[in-house]
Amino acid sequence: MNEALRQLADAATLVASATAALAQPDLPAGHAAYFAMLTEHLGQQLTRAQIYAAEAARRTGAHKLDQESLQAISDAGPNPSAQDLAATTGRTTSARTHFKHTADFLHGWLRIPLSTARERLLQADCLVAGVNDAGQVTGPWLPALAQEFSDVNTDPRLVVAASKKIHAVRNDLGQDHERDAAKTKLQSEAVHFIKNEPETARKHLSDLVAEVKSGTREMKALLAEIGFFKVGIRNGLVEYVLRVLPSQASVIEAFRQQLNNPKTIAGNRDALRELDSELTGEPTSQWDDDHTMPDWARTEATPIDQPTPTDQPSPQSNNKSTAEPAEDTGAPEQIEAPWENLSPERRHLIGFMALLMSDRTGSGGSPGKQPGLVTPQVSIIMDYEKMLERGKDFAVTSSGFALTVGETRAALCNAGVYPLVLNGKSLPLDLGRTQRLYTKAQGRAIRAAYRGCSYPGCSMPAERCELDHLDAWEKGGNTDICSADLGCPVHHIERHCGLFHAVKIPGCRPMVLLSKELDPQQRLRVNTFFLSPNEALEANHLADSMTRLWRAGKLDVEIVDP
Repeated sequence: MNEALRQLADAATLVASATAALAQPDLPAGHAAYFAMLTEHLGQQLTRAQIYAAEAARRTGAHKLDQESLQAISDAGPNPSAQDLAATTGRTTSARTHFKHTADFLHGWLRIPLSTARERLLQADCLVAGVNDAGQVTGPWLPALAQEFSDVNTDPRLVVAASKKIHAVRNDLGQDHERDAAKTKLQSEAVHFIKNEPETARKHLSDLVAEVKSGTREMKALLAEIGFFKVGIRNGLVEYVLRVLPSQASVIEAFRQQLNNPKTIAGNRDALRELDSELTGEPTSQWDDDHTMPDWARTEATPIDQPTPTDQPSPQSNNKSTAEPAEDTGAPEQIEAPWENLSPERRHLIGFMALLMSDRTGSGGSPGKQPGLVTPQVSIIMDYEKMLERGKDFAVTSSGFALTVGETRAALCNAGVYPLVLNGKSLPLDLGRTQRLYTKAQGRAIRAAYRGCSYPGCSMPAERCELDHLDAWEKGGNTDICSADLGCPVHHIERHCGLFHAVKIPGCRPMVLLSKELDPQQRLRVNTFFLSPNEALEANHLADSMTRLWRAGKLDVEIVDP
């Protein structure tokens, strides 16, 4: 025990000295990357150690240590001697102490926020060991996640996030055997995502929890809580809360994606920039110079057609060919931030305001109104077999929202329907004719099927992705759907630069093979960010089976050249 405590004390000192040495400005880039990687691994280990330490403090009754013991522990410091370590064993007392319980001890003695201390103890209950009403130590509440938490090769932060989400819905899991079965199922799915899809694990875990909540509530209960609510004014801003059904959220999400795309009507940067300046009063770059700027926009009070004191000739400047620089007034130069550098949330708000202020008649004659009205396009992917079986999630939007039967019927009644046939492996079967560019129909089919960038973990939606020819046109390739993929502007270029490879599989959607430094196991991957949890599980099982067949030499795959 003493040796382990000494190692921890030495580790704290070593981390501090190493950080000071590696923070120097002449650090090579490779050393900086290694520094970042080691620090990240250290952070993972500390996350695990903090929960184990909280459980150990509760199990041993550390909050009952007497004053002399606490003083001896404080005096040991970062460089303890053998005598200091021996004194840190401590003694508990049955007399009155400063701390009522472990959370109070962590908060009062270690200055940990009380909410954080309670959260660590809750995580200890879920992932290390619990305590029953009689004070007896029990097993962890989430045994499957507890086993994953103890694995040093697993990022404990993902396990902690999963346990928090599952614990938050403990009252929605049913009773007795039903609750145990639901908890076991959630743990199994969480472990799968943590192991196979760490990039999107948090997103899928949130979706799993949302499914649990929505699956146990009737539509009447949901309808009673939807609405557009005004919260009030906070920090000079007016706050609203919008609660909608998944079918309504899919429309809003489609509109947000159009706002992110500068090539759409909704995302027109010039129009949105102009509206932003009108709403916020911030100056824009629409004035070419002072002559075109109105009086209210000028920073000088003197009209432009009257000479200013700096315009008057001076005797000293008569014989000079160049003007002297103006005196620095100390006023900061106003630099306009590029529109794309604004936060996405602000751009979404301006686009929403443009939609509210638009002229729906299309005349554009009303003062302060913008002509036209944007119509978001939502793709709904329906599983025919699940629909016949009345499956729970047979209809899913391209944004990953699962729709109920009623919402699906309403969407089909109100929308223009474009049928698209997919095979069981999400490959579009509607092939277009050979030409250089994909047609709109082909593009709609590819975006509906793949929903977003093909790179694992990328959150760029299909509306902002580019169609990627896996059979290069200049090398005699055809413009067929089966030879197409989606890539965001960044990952599209990266694939052509050879930073990762697309993999073509007969009768199946294209997959991705990352480089060895990113994926030492060299597995075939599918981006599941825009898939529902059940779809993501199916896609991962498909990718795993394809990987096994490929390694066994039983699958004819083509690793696409850059």
